[in-house]
Amino acid sequence: MSDDKEIKMHDLSLEDGETLFEFPCEFPIKAMGLSCDEFEIAVIEIINRHVEDLCEGALRMKPSKNGKYTAITITITAHSKDQLDAIYMDLTACEHVSVAL
Repeated sequence: MSDDKEIKMHDLSLEDGETLFEFPCEFPIKAMGLSCDEFEIAVIEIINRHVEDLCEGALRMKPSKNGKYTAITITITAHSKDQLDAIYMDLTACEHVSVAL
């Protein structure tokens, strides 16, 4: 590497508890799992545990091409990083949820 080209590295790390989001904000949460009533009920129950009021139309469901899996996207008004962390912890711990994004 030549001396005339200086590469500048920026520290993008965050302190504990910091986030790049400004709260409150609209935040889509996506969960994927096998298509069954238990999956849908589990995801909705988890979200309801952490979110007081869901807006009408907040939930969208999309089956996979062959119908074996379903993706559920629920757009919430997130109020804190702790709230989002708790939602994702519960979703990833749920036996019916294969992936949470």
